Formats: sequence, structure tokens, C-alpha cells
Amino acid sequence: MLCTWLSTVAGGIVVLCVSLKIFLPYFWEDLIYFLRRKRSKATVKKWAKNGIVSLIDLFMQRVEKNPHKPFLNYEGTVYTYQDVDRRSNRVAQAFLHYGNLKKGDTVALLMGNGPDFIHVWFGLAKLGFVVAFLNINIHSRSLLHCINTCSAKALVIGEDCLGSIEKEFILNLLENNVAVWLMSTSSPSQHVHTLPDKLDKVSENPVPSHLRAVTDTRNTALYIFTSGSTGFPKAAIITHLRTLVVSLVFAQCGAVSQDVMYVTLPLYHISASLLGIGGCIQLGATCVLKKKFSARQFWNDCRKYNVTMFLYIGELCRYLCNQACKEEDRVHEVRIALGNGIRPSVWKEFLMRFGPIKIFEFYGSTEGNLSFLNYTNKIGAVGRAGIFSKFLHSFELLKYDIWKQELIKDENGRCNKAPIGKPGLLVFRVTEDAPFSGYAGNKEASEKKLLRNVFVEGDVYLDTGDLLVMDEDGFLYFSDRVGDTFRWKGENVATSEVAEIIGMMDFVQEVNVYGVSIKNYEGRTGMAAIVLKRYHTFNGERLYKHVEDFLPSYAQPRFVRIMDVMQITATFKHQKIHLANEGFNPEIISEPLYFMYEPSHSYIPLTREIYQKVLSGEIRL
Repeated sequence: MLCTWLSTVAGGIVVLCVSLKIFLPYFWEDLIYFLRRKRSKATVKKWAKNGIVSLIDLFMQRVEKNPHKPFLNYEGTVYTYQDVDRRSNRVAQAFLHYGNLKKGDTVALLMGNGPDFIHVWFGLAKLGFVVAFLNINIHSRSLLHCINTCSAKALVIGEDCLGSIEKEFILNLLENNVAVWLMSTSSPSQHVHTLPDKLDKVSENPVPSHLRAVTDTRNTALYIFTSGSTGFPKAAIITHLRTLVVSLVFAQCGAVSQDVMYVTLPLYHISASLLGIGGCIQLGATCVLKKKFSARQFWNDCRKYNVTMFLYIGELCRYLCNQACKEEDRVHEVRIALGNGIRPSVWKEFLMRFGPIKIFEFYGSTEGNLSFLNYTNKIGAVGRAGIFSKFLHSFELLKYDIWKQELIKDENGRCNKAPIGKPGLLVFRVTEDAPFSGYAGNKEASEKKLLRNVFVEGDVYLDTGDLLVMDEDGFLYFSDRVGDTFRWKGENVATSEVAEIIGMMDFVQEVNVYGVSIKNYEGRTGMAAIVLKRYHTFNGERLYKHVEDFLPSYAQPRFVRIMDVMQITATFKHQKIHLANEGFNPEIISEPLYFMYEPSHSYIPLTREIYQKVLSGEIRL
């Protein structure tokens, strides 16, 4: 009887497993990710009960538990958790004695990657200040805008940024009662403070703990600025709760305390600061911090420091693939890569070249209230709506008219869901568990991000500004940014898809696709900016045949621009607006331009004569 019962149970388990494999092939991966997310939520609640309500609280716990564990490795110098704690205590003591600031004030940081960025960040946080991370690549006018937007009472300027700062900029700050602190022993004015000398005068004892005490996890911890690609940067409000939640992402990828993380991205970016530094703190792991990304040094550093995981964004992985092949390409301990913006073709090439690294592509934004993680490592996907996803987040893909740049609504003014396999505008439901904190000092921009009464009266959704596609299996794929997609010949053209096809050519190192306007034509036609691989030349005939074979006629770029270096942001994202505005005028652009000329079945040099014929309509597109 018992044998029969056991056989029946065993048979049932086998049938269940086979059925799941056939009908729900991702069931176990969905379940594991769901449980990890639930565990993360439970962890945050447990932290709150134990008085850990900020990233600094979490850091202090790590210092107490494992003070001598290496926390940072910067250019071969190791800083333990205790070292960083004591150094940041000195920063806190210096501002407490000389700062003339109070708890809740905002202090801005203009600093490049290095241990001092973290020492100053943590020291300021220990005093209960809100810290604003400034992009070191923006100029004085934008910097002033950023400082005014977040109402900063002080600015700390890193030693590596001093050379690019104008005296007029500092004078302007002083006139507006913004204190200026330099990470330098010399000052251009008696009114400008120096920090290093004061650090030597104060103790490394902790400042009173009540100063860093957080009364509400929804209070602001940081301001992290958006890229400002469509105007001045906006200060996204990052709450204490968000810093803790984001710190758990690496754990959801299977990372552990023994891992060594390689951070090459700028610390003023949310990926490096919260996913990277915050992730290391949460794990109790070690961070190998790089001043700036170097494709040549990347794998040597990984081998030298026993790196097991790294962060990427934008085209970083492509730059690694563009390096000359070496015998030791697969000789490393890296097992996890987390980031966003890797193209499918690069993804495949990366794995073939560097070995079976688990690439966790995620979708998210600095100001966003929710995110996706491709926990199945499916090439090309930015996330997955599995069978348990409805218990984790609420999102929709809405029908969107790319030509009119607006949502498609029914007769009652309600939005419609995009069908499976078609691009739709991604929106996240704004709820108490998934709030939208908005932008500091910019209520108008905050309100513009919200869509109200989407399906029913009173509902609120966050407009991500991104077009995504969901397939029949629930995988989500990035299609394009609203505004990047353009319309030509009555059809919608996704720049990312065209770039993916052109990037398949063996002479193309990097490609950026955008739409350009032409007089007397509706919409915009395609143009591709291309960086050629070293020792390769542009082949107009081969490119013509390639795009003709793989792209519909309306998506084939009519113009090509050959560039020495691609214009990118500090986080390795392509800049399109400037290129689109320059257009295809050979009298303005000194770089080689080519035109898709059908009679010769090739891309031919774009001369002034051809340019005039296109504008006059003598050559029809």
C-alpha cells in the first residue's frame, strides 16, 4: 500500500514537473525571483524594526559587525569599513565645528570618483544633511541651476574638479550665501573654505547619533540629477527608503558577501552610488573603485583584484568587445554583470568572447518608482512579467501615437492597452507602496510625469517616456525613447532597431541612429552616425545591400555621417539631439557624409550638389 502511494506521489511530481516545463517553462525562475523580492521587502521591514532606516544606519551596522573587512580598493590602496567610518567621522566633525549648517540642509558634491567622494557623502549624511550629487561634466550655468534647484547651502568641490571651475562661478555662489568648500589645502579667497586641513584638526570620534536620525523613511536622503538631455538637469528626490531598496538589487541577482564588485561608473550616477556602493554595504562586500572606465584596463583589473561582478550602463560592454582579442579573455572570476543599455548583438558577442557571465539587464530610471530585472538572463530583454509579477508591481503598456506624440484614447478619454508584440508607452501605477517623489524645486516637471484618470477616475500613473514591447511569453523589450522614434513615409521607425541592424556590419564599431528633418517632407528621415573600426574603411555598397536585406524601405537611413568619436553622455548613452539639429548639410559638417543613392545601389559621398538637389526635390527620397 505504501509503495503504491509513494509511486503515485512520485508519478504526480514527474507529471507536474514535465507539465511545468512544457506550459510554464520559466515557473521556477519566476518563483525564485518572486521569493527573493518578497525577502527583500521583509528585510527592509526588519531593518526598520531594528532602527536601520537609512543607508548610513546600514553602513554603521556593517562597521560594527565586520570593521576590518575591506570596503574600498582604490588604485591598490585598501580602506576597511572601519577606515571609511573614521574618515567620514572626521568630515562630519569638520562640518559640525566649521560648517554653520543645520540638520536637514542640503550640501552639494562636485567630486570625481575616489574614496573622498564616499568619505564626504557619508560624513554629511551622519549630520542629517541631504546630499546632492552633481555631474562633474556640466558647466557653470547648469551647475548654478542645479545648486539653486535643490536649495543647497554649501558646495564641496573635489580637487580633480578645481581646474574646471571659474572664479565667477564661485563668486556667484558666495553672493547667494552658498558656502564653498574645497578639497584642497589652498584657497583663492578667505571666504572659501578648505577641508583637508580641517580634517587633521578634528577627532575621528562619531558625531552625536541623533543628528543622523531619520524620522520618516520617505524623507529625502539624496538629490540625484537627470542627464538634462532635453533641457536643464532635474533633481530627482531619492528617499531613505529608496536607498535601502536599491541596495538589495545585487542580492536579488544572487550576490553574496564574498563577492568583489568593480565600479567604473561615475559615483554621481544612481547606478554607481546606490546599486554599487549601496549594494556592497548591504552585502558586506568589497568594492574595487575606479576613477574612470578604461576598456584597456578593465579585464586586467578584474584579474588583479579578483573581481566577481561589475556594473555596466549604455555602451560600456560594446567598448569591451571592441578591444583586440586576447588569449586570456576568459581568464577571470567575473560571474555577474548588472546594468542597462546593452544591445542584443553586443550581449551575444560579449558572452561568446568573455565566457558564461550572468548578465542581469534591468529597466529603471533615476526618478522612477518601479523597475524591471531580467532575472532569466534572456538575451535582449529588459525584464519579465512572470506569473507572479502582479504581486510585485503594477504597470501597463499604453497605445501611443508616435507621429502625434500622444496617447491614443477612446471616446471616453480613457487609455487603451497596447497589444502583445506592439510598442506601448510604459507607465507605472503610483501607489503608497510605489510612490513618485518627483523633482526638487520643479513642481511643473513633476506633474508632467504623471498621467491621471488613465483607466478609471482617480488613478495615477508615472509616464516613463519609454516605448516597450511585451512578447507572448511575458518578456519585455526596450523599443525606443519617446521622441527618438520618428515617423517616415507614414511608418514609425525605432532608432534602436535600426542601430542594431547597422551594428552587425564588420566595419562598424559604433552607431547612433536619429531622424533629420527635410524641407517639404513630412516627418523625419533616418540618418546614422558611424564610428568605424580601426583599420577598416566605409563600404557604401555593402551597407546598402545590408540595410536593403534587413530593413523595410522606410527604415533604411538615407544619410550616413562618419565620426572619429561618438558623442556620448558621462554614462555612455548616445547623444542624439545635437546630431539631429546639425542635420546633413556638408557646408556645416566637416566629417564625411554619405547619401543612399538607389541608381548606384550604394551610399555615395554627399556633395553640395547632391545636397541642393535633395532640398530642391530634384532627387526624391
